Amino acid sequence: MENDLAIMNIELISSIVNAVQEDRWNIEIKEIYSPNNFSAIIYNETKQVRLCIYIWHLIQNGGAARAPDEYRIQITGASHFEQHAGEKTVILGWWDSVGVFAGFDYTKHTGKLGFSPSMQIREESLRKALINGFSPCNKGNNEIAVAFRPDFFVNYIQCLDQLHSFGTSTKDFKVLEEVSDQPLELNTELIQQVSKKRQIAVIQLSKKLRDTSFKARVLNAYGNKCAFSGLQLKLVDAAHILPVSHDSSSDDTANGIALSALYHRAYDRGIVTFNEQYQTVVNTSEMQKLKEIGFDGGMAKFIKDLRPIINVPPAITDRPNINFIKEANLLRGWKI
Repeated sequence: MENDLAIMNIELISSIVNAVQEDRWNIEIKEIYSPNNFSAIIYNETKQVRLCIYIWHLIQNGGAARAPDEYRIQITGASHFEQHAGEKTVILGWWDSVGVFAGFDYTKHTGKLGFSPSMQIREESLRKALINGFSPCNKGNNEIAVAFRPDFFVNYIQCLDQLHSFGTSTKDFKVLEEVSDQPLELNTELIQQVSKKRQIAVIQLSKKLRDTSFKARVLNAYGNKCAFSGLQLKLVDAAHILPVSHDSSSDDTANGIALSALYHRAYDRGIVTFNEQYQTVVNTSEMQKLKEIGFDGGMAKFIKDLRPIINVPPAITDRPNINFIKEANLLRGWKI
């Protein structure tokens, strides 16, 4: 790997590493073949995906023969794209000044590449992706490109084959476009119109779009600070007060609270909560059980760092809703 460092395009590889880590996944770079091509594994606690990644900077098309609203990757250092057993081949562009990826369909470029090859995507799709999360671009000839924000990187990889197959169906592609244009609407009847093999991709992306909107609203409302401790450090989650699995739950900001990873897990496990007056409450009986089995390491600091009253958003409409607090505490067995 030391010799590989000399040929790495740090900026491009960093864009992928940061994107994977932003989604709480991990990445291990296995081998670097060129400044624009490397193999890697992305993984979390339950899944892993092996990748052969090609990536170049997106540049604006120039010259009278090219459309002024297109961006492209100019493919250098590769005469063809490799496909290895057990790996997904991923072809990406990175628009650094905006922070958006473009993904291209490997299956449409399996042969020997021609002279000065390039791949294009419309600027409109890139801009939509920046706002909404992702946006498909119909390139014609049954081929689509997909623009997406870094926080959609893992979802793009997971749905890679299904997503690019939307280019073969005008009807399915229109549904995918509608989902990307209306990120908060999950129209079940509309999704059922999509071919079954592509429905999973639409459902996963719809869920991600809703989750991303919820996360952005909640973290913004709390100033990206943990409501229990005031911690930032980019270690803060947007947690649902009443879990999403509950019939009365919602993605309203008032059903959300910003919590660090530590306090988020403690909250979900009923070790700590807050009441209708926004006071924090520690589960003393649970703490005693942990102490009895010798699992009380760090307990004093955990309690000391806990604010007596949670930080709440300045906007009243963004603050935890009393009904959500009541129901969530009942669900978790609190008697307060």
